[in-house]
Amino acid sequence: MSVWDDLVGQQPAIDLFRAAARDNRSLTHSWLITGPPGSGRSNLAYAFAAALLCRSGGCGDCPDCRQVAARTHPDLSALATERVIISIDEVRALVHSAQFGPSVSRFRVVVIEDADRMVERTSNVLLKALEEPPEGTIWILCAPSEADLLPTIRSRVRSVRLTVPSTSVVADLIVTRTGVAFDVAERAARHAQSHVGMATRLATNELAASRRDETVRLAISVTDVHDAVLVAARLLEIATDDAKAITDERDAIELEETRHSMGLSTGEAVPSGMRSQFRNLEEQQKRRETRSLRDGLDRILVDLYSVFRDVLRIQLGVTTDVINLEYLDELHRLARDLSPQEALDVTDAVAVARQRIAGNVSPVLALEAMMIVATPRKVA
Repeated sequence: MSVWDDLVGQQPAIDLFRAAARDNRSLTHSWLITGPPGSGRSNLAYAFAAALLCRSGGCGDCPDCRQVAARTHPDLSALATERVIISIDEVRALVHSAQFGPSVSRFRVVVIEDADRMVERTSNVLLKALEEPPEGTIWILCAPSEADLLPTIRSRVRSVRLTVPSTSVVADLIVTRTGVAFDVAERAARHAQSHVGMATRLATNELAASRRDETVRLAISVTDVHDAVLVAARLLEIATDDAKAITDERDAIELEETRHSMGLSTGEAVPSGMRSQFRNLEEQQKRRETRSLRDGLDRILVDLYSVFRDVLRIQLGVTTDVINLEYLDELHRLARDLSPQEALDVTDAVAVARQRIAGNVSPVLALEAMMIVATPRKVA
C-alpha cells in the first residue's frame, strides 16, 4: 500500500508528483494544486509531502508516512485554517518555520490548504517566502482555481489542475471504504457531484441525506414569492442544523481529548489554572462554527444549482448525467414552467448568492433574492 492508493480519478497528477518526488530535476520549490471541492487537493498535497519525506518515496507504512498522515512529521509544516480567512499571523508563523532546514529528511515541506482564504496583505507575506525560498524547502498550496490567488503568487508556483472524478469511481471508493451497498454509494456520489468527502457523509449519515433531499424538495416546490421567502428561511435552518451536527460531534471529541490530556476525568471541575486553555478551545470552536455554517450554506447552494442545471439539460434535450434522478417528474414540470432563459437566470442567481454570502451579506437576504428568481412565471 502506498500513499497514492486512496486518491481517485487523478492519475495524470499522481504520475507527475511521483516523478517529481523521484527525480530532483523535475522538482520545483513551489506548487499549486487546484481543483473543485472534493477533487482531493489536500489529500494529493499530503501524499506528495509523504513521497518527499519518505525514504521509500511514499510507501505508506513507514514512520515518515504515518507521521505525515498524522501531521506530526518534524519536517512538515501544515496550515489548515478553521476560520473564514487565514490570518496574517498564521502565515508569518508558517514562513518563519520554513526558514529552518530539514531535520531528518531530504526536504522541509510546507502545505497550505485553502490558500484562497488569504487576503492580499497576507498573500504578500507568503510572496516574499516564495521569492527566496531556503534550499530544501518545498511549498505546496491548495486552492479551487489559479484565479483565487494573486497573479504574483501564480507566477512563482507550478500549477497542477485536478479534474472531477467520475460518479462510478467515487461510488466504488465509498463501497470499499464503508461497505455500503453500491446503489446507496452511487446515489450519494451523484448527489455530491463526485465530492468524495460529502458523498461519504451522504452515504453513511441518514440525517445529512435527508437534509439534502429536503433542500431539493423545497427548491422544486416554490410557486410564488411568498413561497420563496419561506423556503429561504427554511434553507438557512437546514444549513444551521447541518453545521451544528458537524461541529457538535467534533467539539465534544476535542473537549474530551483536552480533558484527558490534562488528567481530568469526565465531569470533573476544571481547576482555575487550566481554565484559559479551555477558553481558548471554546474560542477556536466558535470560529469553526462560523466557517461551518458558511460551508453549509455553500453546500446547499451547490445542491440548488444542481436542480436547475438538470432543468436546463432537460430543456435542451440532454437526458444523460442527471444529478437528481429521484425527482425526474418534478424536474420535467419545472422545465415546462420555466423558460430556458429563466432557468439560466436561476443558475446565475445561485452564483450571485454564493458571492454575496462570501462577502458577508445577510444569508437570509441572499437566499430570498435567489429563490425569488427561481419562482416560476414570476409575479409580484
